[in-house]
Amino acid sequence: MSASPTRFAVLLTEGAARDIEGIYRYISDTDSPEHADTVLDQLLVVVDSLSRFPERGTFPRELIELGIKEYRQVLFKPYRVIYRKMGKQVFVYLLVDGRRDMQSNLARRLLGG
Repeated sequence: MSASPTRFAVLLTEGAARDIEGIYRYISDTDSPEHADTVLDQLLVVVDSLSRFPERGTFPRELIELGIKEYRQVLFKPYRVIYRKMGKQVFVYLLVDGRRDMQSNLARRLLGG
């Protein structure tokens, strides 16, 4: 019998929770509430998967260029989920459309700029 993998607590920051609400509202307004529900469900599956595999994500290129390797990302195109594993917890900081200005989003949310 194999041991079950360690599970990490996945926590959304206030900013990440607002991101999810904004994504849902945008899709609901520009497409349909049904499509917004589908996208939200799929995004939450991606976020929940971090509880089992938090180190599977890649380092965001924009942060690597600054020498920062504490944050990782997983993709659900076009969305990017930016997070950080600390101990037995995974903090999700940003859920954003990857076609947007990532430098500004990352600087404002992660670097306090």
